[in-house]
Amino acid sequence: MKKEDISLNELRNVIALSDLPDEHLQWILDHSVYNEYKDGTLIFKKGEPMDVMWILLEGKVTFYMEINGTQVHFYTFENEMSSGGIGGLIPYSRMKTSPGYAYAQGNVRRLELHKDHFHELELMNPDLIQRLIGYMTERARSFATVKLQHEKVSALGKLAAGIAHELNNPASAINRISSELGKRLTNNYQLTEDLLAHKINPDQLKFISYLVEAKNNDNDGKKKLTAIQRMELEDNIYDWLKKKGLSEDVIVGETFVESGFTSEDLESFCSVFEKESIKYVIKWLENLLSSKKILQDLDEASSRISNLVGAIKSHVHMDQSNELQPTDLNKDIDNTITLLGYKLREKNINVKKLYCENLADVPAYIGELNQVWTNLIDNSIYALDKNGEISIETKCNDNSVTVRFIDNGAGIPQDIQSRIFDPFFTTKKVGEGTGIGLDLVNRIIKHHNGEISVNSKPGRTEFIITLPIHEIK
Repeated sequence: MKKEDISLNELRNVIALSDLPDEHLQWILDHSVYNEYKDGTLIFKKGEPMDVMWILLEGKVTFYMEINGTQVHFYTFENEMSSGGIGGLIPYSRMKTSPGYAYAQGNVRRLELHKDHFHELELMNPDLIQRLIGYMTERARSFATVKLQHEKVSALGKLAAGIAHELNNPASAINRISSELGKRLTNNYQLTEDLLAHKINPDQLKFISYLVEAKNNDNDGKKKLTAIQRMELEDNIYDWLKKKGLSEDVIVGETFVESGFTSEDLESFCSVFEKESIKYVIKWLENLLSSKKILQDLDEASSRISNLVGAIKSHVHMDQSNELQPTDLNKDIDNTITLLGYKLREKNINVKKLYCENLADVPAYIGELNQVWTNLIDNSIYALDKNGEISIETKCNDNSVTVRFIDNGAGIPQDIQSRIFDPFFTTKKVGEGTGIGLDLVNRIIKHHNGEISVNSKPGRTEFIITLPIHEIK
């Protein structure tokens, strides 16, 4: 088909042009270039100049953005109300190059009007220009919605990875602990039988129980031993065991030290037992202390899981509607640190926290703000080498709270700092960043009537967020 075969009636079937007078339709037809594309044809690709507005006469155009190295569907242009059958560069758009890829869906026929004719078109029909700007706004809104969905999926992926790593350690520990505890309980039958065979009486058992409980109470609040102190105490206990002729049968120095026993304690302890029974008493005591330690480890592992579940629930704001509600920002940030703990440990990153102690609850869309904390901390982790440091500060006054995220990474080059909040702009490697995260962070902060800024130089990058404490209107 040729351009000369296109009638004004066919052009009038395009929704955006449906009420234009014949002379305006003829002008568009005269100043446009006609092109056809077969189904599946790549019409334009990312980075190509965008200098024409196209008018869809037949078929559809599917548009894809590149995210993490994969083309993801964002929009389908067709002759319907949201796009009006218009695509490409629209008057007053700042787009210079294509941000993605466009493919023909079905047999596509379209007219292409170069931007050099936009001024004349506006003079001829300013109402049409306003209508076209409306289509551009609707398109931008649709793109933003899809971007938000992809960022939420990305944030969910990060959260799921964090949860998997964080839950794996205590879950694995519980498996190991339960197996070891089973062995200890089985050993207890034989060890108790040995005690009875050597006529250990109830009063002596009470004495053992009393001593163990006394040690537990003494250990509460004591400073943690250094590695050298532990080694010295263990060596002393091994020497004591050797003197008693027990070292070959019972190698338990570490167990006794962890429970607060010294060689002097064991010497005093054994004074109430017959010499020939000491070996069995020590074995029985070691099994008891080990079992108690295993139960403590089990409690810590299960508490870790419980705390993680609590952090997850708070972070994703389960059981709450997405409405403005007061929240403790310090606690929300702590929960985020917990969920990203595995990433911090992988790089041995130290997190320093300096929180405002009397911070008032801030009115917030809590789920949205938690996405902000996740993105900023995750970005800092990415920017840091091993043994790096992240400082998180909250400061408050009667009107607002300021949150600072500071890392000692390489920094953001000065010439691109003004662009880091732009949609799809990323400093990460291909496949590692979407360029959506900081754009989302910026929009969420604005949604809270807040402000965000960045200062960066080599060795120090600081994101500063200020949020109002008063109710958001």
